[in-house]
Amino acid sequence: MKAPRRSIPENSSVLDLKNQLSPLDAAVRMQSMKAARKRILCIEPDRETADRVNQELTERNYAVSVPGDPEEALAQIARDTPDMVVAGMNLGSMSGLELLERVKTMRPRILPVPFLFLVAEADRQRQLDGSLGAGDYVTKPVDLDALTAAVASRLARRVRMETWPKRATLGKREVETLTWAARGKTSAEIAQILGLSKRTVDFHIDNARSKLGVATRIQAAIKAATAQLIEP
Repeated sequence: MKAPRRSIPENSSVLDLKNQLSPLDAAVRMQSMKAARKRILCIEPDRETADRVNQELTERNYAVSVPGDPEEALAQIARDTPDMVVAGMNLGSMSGLELLERVKTMRPRILPVPFLFLVAEADRQRQLDGSLGAGDYVTKPVDLDALTAAVASRLARRVRMETWPKRATLGKREVETLTWAARGKTSAEIAQILGLSKRTVDFHIDNARSKLGVATRIQAAIKAATAQLIEP
């Protein structure tokens, strides 16, 4: 007579599952959990910083790979695109921003990959030079709690990037006008830049706003930029 199968509480920990399941069931469950882990590529020339980041993210159940140089990082990204890249700003043969630009050239062959930069506090203003938003970097020495919060935030944005583009497709003029709007230009300024009338600019921005399901052009610009429909 077979022994009754024990029920597993919904709040069981990984250790609980391993103890309650048969060896085969546990192996299958653990492999499934491993497959669901978010994959993060970390490239940082300072070994101590790289080790701290790797250890912290691994303990948070992320699957972390640490390439030795930017070229190896690019090869890994092309071969098996990670969910996110954590990168230093000075990588030797190229900067972190140059690595980001190289990855962008791989589209549409790969999906957009969010980057989080590790920036030395002393060099922050010089290195950023307006290129990154506040949510795109953490300063060194790295505060691990700030790092993990930033990683979680950027990965959440990636989920939105993957869903919003399926719900809205912007036309060429809608992308152009909304991109300039995201850069702080008025309709009159955008009209002059693109050689259009102000009325036409407003028409395209209103179309984009309607497709994105928001009330204002600012909301439209934020939503489109987050989904990488535009690159402000």
